[in-house]
Amino acid sequence: MAYDNTLKYLVEKYPEEFTRWLLPFKVNNDVQILKTELNLEPVRADSVTFLKTANQILHLEFQTSSTSTPPLPLRMLDYWVRLYRQYNCDIEQVVIFLKPTNSDAVFVNQFHSRNTTHRYRVIRMWEQDPEVLLKSIPLLPLATLARTESPQTLLKQIASEVSIIEEDSIKQSISACTQLLAGLVFEPQLIRQLFRRKDMRESTIYQEILQEGREEGKKSELRLVMRLLNRRIGSVNPQLEPKLQGLSLNQLEDLGEALLDFTSETDLVNWLKIQGI
Repeated sequence: MAYDNTLKYLVEKYPEEFTRWLLPFKVNNDVQILKTELNLEPVRADSVTFLKTANQILHLEFQTSSTSTPPLPLRMLDYWVRLYRQYNCDIEQVVIFLKPTNSDAVFVNQFHSRNTTHRYRVIRMWEQDPEVLLKSIPLLPLATLARTESPQTLLKQIASEVSIIEEDSIKQSISACTQLLAGLVFEPQLIRQLFRRKDMRESTIYQEILQEGREEGKKSELRLVMRLLNRRIGSVNPQLEPKLQGLSLNQLEDLGEALLDFTSETDLVNWLKIQGI
């Protein structure tokens, strides 16, 4: 999930830079981030973004794994059809594989079935020239995954570029994104040696990831507590559910222990009263 948030942040924060990188012959400073129903697909890439220029849509996907369900080629065709139906314009689809692998799947760039063939672009980051990425601040995090014969030297060069970013807020966010993506291929100890941990902690993207982690943890704990309550006292009164949903993660954990002694719904009501709820 951290990679998902990181890539989504970078592309949506700096859409023009990603467009220039992937569509170098169609430079356009007026790039719109499309918020469509396609983003709500239950099965998708680690990160998927749709950028619209004057007369073209850039469908950008990042993948940390070579496997996909449904298969990636079929999903790309499905996306293309729905995007074309909705916007009726040229659509450039780019899949970017982040982590080195020998899987044949990362070399597949088309869907083919009888009389239907659909092609899209595939970029394998470990084959990309880092010099192109080093020239753009928003692309520095991706440079950690680029081709090199000396990974440690490359990471030092990236760290040096990050350190000279003038605006503190940008430096913090780019540093955090760089550290998170570097974790795909570098040892944590080396990353800690070259980058300021303070930048990571104070960055907006890192705080967003922490908050999302807390929210996911709370949702998981709530689901567990509800299952345990159903087993201990039967179905929970719908009027009590909003109160349970409003509990903090620590309160849910306390309830998870306390409910082992519950014998009826009255015990739950009394416990909530004690908590001032």
